[in-house]
Amino acid sequence: MTRVVAKFGGSSVGTIERIRHSAGLVADAVARGEMLAVVVSAMAGETDRLLRLAGEFGAGLGDGETDVALAAGEQVAAALMALALRERGLQARSFLGWQAPVYTDGPPGAARIAGMEASAFEAAMAAGIVPVLAGYQGIAEDGCLRTLGRGGTDLSAAALAAALGARCDIYTDVDGVYTTDPRIEPAARRLDAISHDEMLELAAQGAKVLQARSVEFAKARNVPMRVLSSFLSAGQSRGTDIVADRDIAERRVVSGVAYARDQARIAVLGGALQSRFASETFAILAAAEIGVDMIVQAHGREPDTVNLEFSVAHRDLDRAQLALERGLPGLRIGSETGLAKVSVVGAGLRQRADVARSLFGVLGESGIAVKVLATSEIKISALIDNDAVERAVRALHAAYGLDRMGN
Repeated sequence: MTRVVAKFGGSSVGTIERIRHSAGLVADAVARGEMLAVVVSAMAGETDRLLRLAGEFGAGLGDGETDVALAAGEQVAAALMALALRERGLQARSFLGWQAPVYTDGPPGAARIAGMEASAFEAAMAAGIVPVLAGYQGIAEDGCLRTLGRGGTDLSAAALAAALGARCDIYTDVDGVYTTDPRIEPAARRLDAISHDEMLELAAQGAKVLQARSVEFAKARNVPMRVLSSFLSAGQSRGTDIVADRDIAERRVVSGVAYARDQARIAVLGGALQSRFASETFAILAAAEIGVDMIVQAHGREPDTVNLEFSVAHRDLDRAQLALERGLPGLRIGSETGLAKVSVVGAGLRQRADVARSLFGVLGESGIAVKVLATSEIKISALIDNDAVERAVRALHAAYGLDRMGN
């Protein structure tokens, strides 16, 4: 009997009607002979509401009591899903993170899954009970509740699938992974399959279908994933399979174009060329838990000096500048806002040196200036003005033939 972990996001459990529909998809899967475990997010908008309530008392993300408040959203959704499954004639029981248990390490609001005990789920499934796990949460070594960060229910689902030796089905409001955001480019096409590496890059570069950490976890443990729509009836959603690179039959040069708005650029000017300037800079940012992207280092105007530029999310800009000013006294710290990142992702980039050249050409023909460029084996990202991101996405999508490719 095939084991499946079915994860339902906030839009899939946003109302009583949506919960009933999602429960129907679970019931249909059980009727097909699959052995199901379910993981749920909080109802749409609930996490933001609870975060605002904590903010009324001066608490925010990173506070342990905020974690306790936020985890309540998934607790409610898990109980309601279990009740909806019972209404469908199934046996069901909800589990909270501490009951599983899901073990975590790391700080409040951004914990990582360190391990998961699956015996309670194994026993429930063997007894014909559908276990429903409240996602996004676990317990730390000291017994305190911890949450896993935005999109953390995807990570909960991937971890449970790994523990059960199951496939992980992610139900959301889109029917799979598309070559880009269909709201920007109506010619975007759904992919039948994509590799873990490509999906990880798309998620990291701004695609919102899956949390990047969940894809990384699934890749490390060889968990097959599938993205499906919960807004369609059973059998209607064709979805996208996320599989190991070796299982991709067709080698596409480019699989998708992703984007992330609200980026900022920081420049640290005048560091000593022979010092540990760069490592010290990024150690300061790491200590402040600030993610950094798109790094460029160049010689400064003064002899034996170096300038360092990199991008951060706009929400982290003030904290990053303050940390750098304190940690690197005497150096000039500058910044630029109003930026966005657009990225071209594809496993075929490994063998194609001309993709970066064509990216510059396409954006140049569209009158879009590239401020910073970053590359990896399967990704090329450009930092551009925020108001140019939609033009850039459409131009690159067409230039790489993504509007013409088959599924």
